[in-house]
Amino acid sequence: MCLIEAAAREHCERVHKAREVFFGSGEAPAKLLDTTVLRSWERCRDWGLSPSEAIEVEVAGSAVLNEQRERNRNLLALAAPTMEYVYEQIRDSGSMVLLADANGLLLHAIGDAEFVDRAGRVALQPGVSWEEMLRGTNAIGTALVEERSVEVYGAEHFLERNGFLTCSAVPLFDSQGRLVGVLDISGDHRAYQLHTMGLVRMSARIMEKDLFKSEHAGDILFGFHSRRECLEGLGEGVIAVSPDGRVQAINQAGLDLLGVQRREAVQRDFSVLFETSLGELADRFRRSPNAGGIASNLEGQQFHVRLSGKLPGATSVGGVVVDSQARRGRACGGAANDRPASELTLDTLCTGDPQLRVAVDKARRVLGRDIPILVEGESGAGKELFAKAFHNSGARREGPFVALNCAAIPEALIESELFGYLGGAFTGARKEGAMGKIQQAHGGTLFLDEIGDMPLNLQARLLRVLQERTVTPLGSSKAIPVDISLVCATHRRLKEEIVRGNFRTDLYYRLNGLSVTLPALRERTDLRELVDKLICAEAGQDSGITVSEGAMRAFERYPWPGNIRQLSNVLRVAIALLSDESVISEWHLPEDLAEVGCDMAAPQATERWGSGDLPTSLDEIEQAAIQRIVDLEGGNISAAARKLGISRNTVYRKIGRL
Repeated sequence: MCLIEAAAREHCERVHKAREVFFGSGEAPAKLLDTTVLRSWERCRDWGLSPSEAIEVEVAGSAVLNEQRERNRNLLALAAPTMEYVYEQIRDSGSMVLLADANGLLLHAIGDAEFVDRAGRVALQPGVSWEEMLRGTNAIGTALVEERSVEVYGAEHFLERNGFLTCSAVPLFDSQGRLVGVLDISGDHRAYQLHTMGLVRMSARIMEKDLFKSEHAGDILFGFHSRRECLEGLGEGVIAVSPDGRVQAINQAGLDLLGVQRREAVQRDFSVLFETSLGELADRFRRSPNAGGIASNLEGQQFHVRLSGKLPGATSVGGVVVDSQARRGRACGGAANDRPASELTLDTLCTGDPQLRVAVDKARRVLGRDIPILVEGESGAGKELFAKAFHNSGARREGPFVALNCAAIPEALIESELFGYLGGAFTGARKEGAMGKIQQAHGGTLFLDEIGDMPLNLQARLLRVLQERTVTPLGSSKAIPVDISLVCATHRRLKEEIVRGNFRTDLYYRLNGLSVTLPALRERTDLRELVDKLICAEAGQDSGITVSEGAMRAFERYPWPGNIRQLSNVLRVAIALLSDESVISEWHLPEDLAEVGCDMAAPQATERWGSGDLPTSLDEIEQAAIQRIVDLEGGNISAAARKLGISRNTVYRKIGRL
């Protein structure tokens, strides 16, 4: 039996013994159970829950669920794309990704159909509250109570009927440190993965960073870190400052870097935290952005800094990073999210691939004309990047670029998100109302991603907008004139969707003024140039980071189902894993990708010892044993990893291939 299987069995036996002690004698099995789980069990007992009780589950009706979704519309809109990405990483693993509000009500869920069906039997579905006092010990409810990351495995669930689950949950906090929700991955406990909690934590931090930026879009954002390469990363400190220099908010990373409490920073002047005034920093960057972004706190500690937003006495910089290293990185033509709008154009997209050049040439010919563009291609192929480049290349580049992913927002929210609404238009609506994406894009470009997923009733309303050039918000009878350039994208074949009755013929021909198709990454001939460009954007032109031939071989042989989005994320993680190294090797890559590049290198480790040599250390014995399993499996790393109960990366590392 492998070590991981043995550890899992030992854990299960320990938890079952803990249940016998806790539910049999009423004693606290402190040495048998994680303290977080034990505290939760004790709370559940105090609430009068019974572990074998078949609790009647109340599922919120569609009206109530839609109302709660509307109350959490900002969180939902920001979380949905990240949830989609997370699900792509765990697809076909018998799992699902869930988002709950601050009361434990499940708002949104994505998962494998087979597991979603099983989860539905225990009401793990939108519209059901998983508050601890209602559902017993569970990762979502317990994370809300504890206000920290929680993992609940198998029989650690208080209710016996939930014992088939393993759940990893991380609470989400807004810019003021208030609890706003929980992100969770749940699956069958028999398919437990050690990396799941890490994936949830990273994704939660991404959501919190997006939430921070959204809440303080009108403020100056001051980013800082002791290491320049960590600027814009998840560990970056971010402070939102009003134009008069008052701190509006600071994220947890910023508090940790400065060693202060939130109450010591928020609603205080910026000078309470840093020796250098905000105005002085802004002046320095305006005079010479390349002079270097360095600021010292009151303890004399120096930080690399960046500024974005509306600087004092300056026009808006629209999220542009002003640290010199980051500016150089974007100048390389990378795909960083915060790149200056003026730097990304149709010309900068081309890196040598002929199929992409055809698409760019077509788009360039219709610049400045009132012709809608339909961008087709697989998910992650760079459709939004292409739309931004098109916007920045034409006369509307000074106007807004507004994007909406029709597939990432729950159907109940798309209409109000697209068309806007008046205050009091429906239950849960904001008193002041909200401007829709169409109206926000006035004078600029509206990008509708995954247009093929737009509900039919909204397709009719969109067609009317395009024909009449006016939009009518929900709850209003007044039509508002709009001047927009429209770019749509889809990975679906819209003609097939028309045949199925899922897409309107008249809207299709209205949108299809010019159709361009972006090649999938596996079809492109400029992979090496693209890798260099993405590294440049992520780490900076002067980083010196390169890719080993083994890793590049893996890149060239891998099918890239997630296309450029997947490649960008792979490189971002690989760069983060570098310590003092400057070469990305197979060790820094995800397991399935590294395996592709290492399949041809199998004989290396078997030649480590001659026929008369014997291993003389535990490490060598372990290496020999692992290599023997690899040989028995015919060099199949995946099969060997499954038999050993360890990850493929661990197999590579142990036998010396990385």
